[in-house]
Amino acid sequence: MSAPSRFPRSVYGEGEEPDPRFSLANERTFLAWIRTALALLAGGVALEGLNLALQPELRLAASVLLVVLGTLTAGQAWRGWARDERAMRRGEPLASPTLAAPLTVGVGLAGVLVLLGLVLR
Repeated sequence: MSAPSRFPRSVYGEGEEPDPRFSLANERTFLAWIRTALALLAGGVALEGLNLALQPELRLAASVLLVVLGTLTAGQAWRGWARDERAMRRGEPLASPTLAAPLTVGVGLAGVLVLLGLVLR
């Protein structure tokens, strides 16, 4: 009896099975990025949904920015997990995170928008 195929085949169909500790660490990293994505989405929804006393256009801009960042972070979490798992299976070095710098700039920009929204209300 053959082993059942694992999803996604584009990842598990390559190379050799790495040490389970490395795969589990990769999964924990994926889940940390997913938590970050959820926090960004929740922050964006809450900022607009709670109707805080901020300048409305800046509040909306910060909310949209946080929701977009959360969505991009969730997608990058999957892409990064698959890229790293595939690299481990091939015995290749792991790539650096590609979303860290844009995420830092985006969250900083959202903070500036909220600060301006407080000052200009």
